[in-house]
Amino acid sequence: METVTAQEPVRYLVEESGKRVGVVLSWKDYQELRAAQPHDLELLVGLSDAELGVLADSMLVPRLQERLSRLLQLNREGDLNAKEERELDRLLEQVDQMNVLKARAMYTLRHRPPVSPSTAGLGDAFCLE
Repeated sequence: METVTAQEPVRYLVEESGKRVGVVLSWKDYQELRAAQPHDLELLVGLSDAELGVLADSMLVPRLQERLSRLLQLNREGDLNAKEERELDRLLEQVDQMNVLKARAMYTLRHRPPVSPSTAGLGDAFCLE
């Protein structure tokens, strides 16, 4: 990844207490930074490593897992009625969606750039477009 350096001195947004909470960039510098950033839409942004870990390890609650198992058994035996078939379809769709989120959480954890000591604690960057 290419390093982008600002031409002007860095300006900070500072709380009354003196804590730095943001950085002011020129539009040109902002555009250069955005161009240097990977645009991977599979990454789940805005979540901490702990939150991503919980999501990656999530499972169907036991009550729904038991119901899904029962409906799958009835389906194998050919004994599903129309209402149970709709319920099975809905549960399978939820499991598919959960598995996609779990995979994206694991992917994000593996592809997240490391936090450097110089940027830790500065808060999230934001932009008004």
